[in-house]
Amino acid sequence: MINDYLEVENAEGMPEMADSALALEFLLSIKTGVRNAAYAITEARTPEVRNTFRKQMDAGLTLHEEVANFMMEKEWMHPYNVNDQYKVDMKSAEAVLMIGNLNLFPGDTSRMGMMAQIDSDE
Repeated sequence: MINDYLEVENAEGMPEMADSALALEFLLSIKTGVRNAAYAITEARTPEVRNTFRKQMDAGLTLHEEVANFMMEKEWMHPYNVNDQYKVDMKSAEAVLMIGNLNLFPGDTSRMGMMAQIDSDE
């Protein structure tokens, strides 16, 4: 268990976890954009507007495929293997619980070299 989140060695693995979380958020945003474009096609009045929304939807689908393939290459997502995806999800859940239990406001926050020290004598 990490007792002090300010210590550098306790950040091991965090950049990759942040990268995978950002990639997943991006993927979900792309899906929302595709869904909104599809809905807009049904509401559009003119063929020109419908065509514009179709192009946006096609671009979104292409981007979704690229991001999903990237995430699968990095092994951040396993859409065709439930057991592997379960392991990834459990690792993420454990990280969330660990972060939730961190003392984010410790009493002693002085870290030599981490921040500028303010001297009251000057």
